Amino acid sequence: MQATIPPKTLISPAKLGRRFHFRNRKNPSLSISAALSKNVTTPEAQDAIKRALAKKAVGLVKSGMVVGLGTGSTASIAIQQLGTLITQGKLKNVVAVGANYQSRVLARQYGVKTVDFNDINNIDIVFDGADEVDFNKNLLKGGGAAHTMQKVVDSMAKECVILADESKVVFQLGSTFPVPVEVIPPAISPVLRRLVTLGGIPEIRSALRKDGPVITDLGNMVVDVSFPNGIENPADLEKSINLIPGVVDNGIVSGIATSVLVAIQDGDSVTVMNLEEYVKIVGVPSNANSTI
Repeated sequence: MQATIPPKTLISPAKLGRRFHFRNRKNPSLSISAALSKNVTTPEAQDAIKRALAKKAVGLVKSGMVVGLGTGSTASIAIQQLGTLITQGKLKNVVAVGANYQSRVLARQYGVKTVDFNDINNIDIVFDGADEVDFNKNLLKGGGAAHTMQKVVDSMAKECVILADESKVVFQLGSTFPVPVEVIPPAISPVLRRLVTLGGIPEIRSALRKDGPVITDLGNMVVDVSFPNGIENPADLEKSINLIPGVVDNGIVSGIATSVLVAIQDGDSVTVMNLEEYVKIVGVPSNANSTI
């Protein structure tokens, strides 16, 4: 069963265009959010944006579907809303596949039945978040150190729907976030050296509430790699990093997302639109990497 993105109710293009006409077009590595740094949102507004995105994503789920569960705060809200619809009987015979321990726990907490990867052949739809998304639907993930298994879930889905507020949309990946790389612990030193040869500045991610490094659900370490000039070709860099012996996977996700929903805050209201619609209104600089 394949989901269909419904038509969106848009903010007036003229009104939205006035908000974005001053974006930095000389340096496409800058994130769009950097150009709008004065637009600071409150925690309440951020929550409203996440709930609007989650509601739009969950609205794509139909009875009988196998649903992939994403990671991140917005995906967590979507799991909660999915559970509400199931509990109310509005969705039936829906089962979910979680990419990490947290998503599986949340699903069970909110009444969503979960199944193991080995018990299914495919996933109908997955809704997931991202730290960055460019105009070609390339993603940067891994802020929560769950990108390896999340990429497995996303790649299995017929429809991979990415949920992002406008601050996550960038002209070029690597604008504001480093690339997370999951590495088996015995190979950490040689992997760090190889990452430097790719032009990166690697740093082992340290845990916040314990001494030592972050350890993933799979028992590995995470290296955050900054690329000062941004990432010109996400697909090539994704492959190059994954070819390094000792690397499990990295947070660049190319060619998997089928649609990206972008939330725009306009005063007290929130509008959710497709990435393509957002790009048309914002405008793409001539030297930005985009095929839209």
